[in-house]
Amino acid sequence: MKYQTKRKALLLLEDGTIFYGKAVGNRTGTAYGEVCFNTGMTGYQEIFTDPSYFGQLMVTTNAHIGNYGTHKDEIESDSIKIAGLICKNFSYNYSRPGAEMSLLQFLENNSLLAISDVDTRALVCYIRDNGAMNALISTEIDNIEKLKADLKKVPSMKGLELASKVSTKEPYYYGDENASFKISALDIGIKKNILRNLAKRGAYIKVFPYNASKEEMANWNPDGYFISNGPGDPEPLKEAIETTKEILKDNKPLFGICLGHQVLALANGVSTYKMHNGHRGINHPILNLLTGKGEITSQNHGFAINREETEANPNLEITHTHLNDNTVAGIKMKYKNVFSVQYHPEASPGPHDAEYLFDEFFEAIKASSN
Repeated sequence: MKYQTKRKALLLLEDGTIFYGKAVGNRTGTAYGEVCFNTGMTGYQEIFTDPSYFGQLMVTTNAHIGNYGTHKDEIESDSIKIAGLICKNFSYNYSRPGAEMSLLQFLENNSLLAISDVDTRALVCYIRDNGAMNALISTEIDNIEKLKADLKKVPSMKGLELASKVSTKEPYYYGDENASFKISALDIGIKKNILRNLAKRGAYIKVFPYNASKEEMANWNPDGYFISNGPGDPEPLKEAIETTKEILKDNKPLFGICLGHQVLALANGVSTYKMHNGHRGINHPILNLLTGKGEITSQNHGFAINREETEANPNLEITHTHLNDNTVAGIKMKYKNVFSVQYHPEASPGPHDAEYLFDEFFEAIKASSN
């Protein structure tokens, strides 16, 4: 049933710009975070539950959000991870027969504040021009000065360590314990679909907290290592970077995705930087420099690794590049079975353009096990 109450709401950017809208449902209050946008036409439930989005206010560029409801198989973690939602048209009703509940009920179950009726086209154009920045959404629109003062207290994403907020607290197992291979995975914000892709290729995975040591991960005697995606600035992840350095001393295969890609670069002495807007969507074009083939990829990151430093590093080779802005989208170590990508091969927007990366990881594991 459609909600009759349409409270006024607003989005306040840290530079003082205001966009007005309406509150979704009956939830009120204020939510804070870095504002960013995703250009995907589908996949809103996966986006909202992706740990990489922790602490961010999500602007959806697709005009209709909620029209196909939600389903338990389309979540990437145990809860919604975005800080708040900003959209144009919010669908209170859904039409997909297989859906289990409305998006409104899903948001309410997770106590998420959302606003609709925002001119998202104008908002995205503004963010593109002025860059990602802190913001808030609120139904408390009568005291703008107080909101501005509160927003100033929100820390910048630059230098912000968030992996500890989304990582598992204790190690856990995923997959068939009788599988052919064992993988130690460092959870700095891992998505469920990554674990599914590893498990269906014959892996039994032990998932470790963000601050696990190499010794802890090695004691399980894995056949390979994995470093996950995740939120925030990679540079404060000192423990994960040190663990990766220690893993690299072995000759076992290692695969990193997204934040894991950045951690691998930092472990090799390559710095990272905060991007003007970042890449968030399901149609990002990538060129595989090893094969000459193009890939349509899903991406979600606000930081990138330094190209010049990567090119100058004698131990690294750039394997993939983003065709829109020439940022580094993939690297490998020249003398080890170690590689990483900045995008999400498990998300399959192509739909299968990048799944080969999981296969290459397992080929490396098989080769090193012989």
